[in-house]
Amino acid sequence: PTMAGGIGIATDVRMLAHDAGPGHPERPERLRAVLDHLEAVPALHRLASRLATEDEIATVHDPRVIEFLAATAHHPRTVIDADTTTCAASWEAARLAAGCLLTTCDAVLAGQVEAGFALVRPPGHHAEFGRPMGFCLVNNVAIAAAWLRQRGIERVAIVDWDLHHGNGTQHLFEDDPSVLYVSTHQYPFYPGTGAVTEVGTGPGTGRTLNLPFPAGFGDAEFCRAFDEVAIPVLRQFAPGFVLISAGFDSDPRDPLGGLAVTPNAIAYATRRLHEVAAETAQGRLVAVLEGGYDLDAIVEGVDAVLGVLQGQRAPKVAGDGRPADRLLAAVRAAQAPYWRL
Repeated sequence: PTMAGGIGIATDVRMLAHDAGPGHPERPERLRAVLDHLEAVPALHRLASRLATEDEIATVHDPRVIEFLAATAHHPRTVIDADTTTCAASWEAARLAAGCLLTTCDAVLAGQVEAGFALVRPPGHHAEFGRPMGFCLVNNVAIAAAWLRQRGIERVAIVDWDLHHGNGTQHLFEDDPSVLYVSTHQYPFYPGTGAVTEVGTGPGTGRTLNLPFPAGFGDAEFCRAFDEVAIPVLRQFAPGFVLISAGFDSDPRDPLGGLAVTPNAIAYATRRLHEVAAETAQGRLVAVLEGGYDLDAIVEGVDAVLGVLQGQRAPKVAGDGRPADRLLAAVRAAQAPYWRL
């Protein structure tokens, strides 16, 4: 049944104050461009923002990391690694990023909105249990998955189409059978994880699905990977809630990446995930902004996701995707013990 409220978005201008240093690709303008654009989209339901609590963050992170990050609020600049730097406002921004995602999930669970998008920074999917890294301070999508599990959602699916592999998300849930992690990503590339053979560990074996794309893959290969592997696995897993780690750095315009996945393919993937959510999760689907460093590509990517969630048709994607044959055969072989593919 369709619920009240349409599509919800949660954001907070205080996240613009996070500054990773001059020339850093994860810059405030990334979020500013999206917010400026969405001012002209009145149909969206604006949700309240809030700070994630330290207890909520501690469901997936070492308390010592939380203590360390909280202390960065007293320093104008803290260098965590070559990619990851904080300013005095960064800890608040990180708590807001996770909190905006929780607010969005809460609104969907409560039936206030049908689906939602948390428009946040800093991103989250590289953050490990004991280590911020890769522009990420806390793992927003992992915090949300743990939060949903605590609220009685038996199976949560996380689909990550960011250009980079979500090492943190994978590692946090790789032994957990209640969370399915599906990732398309450029490989070999930063952070080095995400091989076909990484399928989960212990009781979570078979609950990690990696689709590592060589540089140059584009719309046709991406959509084939969804149609032939990701969607069939998701249907069999039958999630009660679908989370999307929505990075837009797989776009051909992105300065950091080498893939060629356009907003058309993003719209197509969103439609397919929305169908799965409608079948198994009462339509419950929430996306969260991850990477993406070309401003036009981020704005168009966010637009593509929101447009499909609001009922726009996803365009047919051109090309036959034949270059993906070998990859998809390798993925099928790795996943054959766990799924019908």
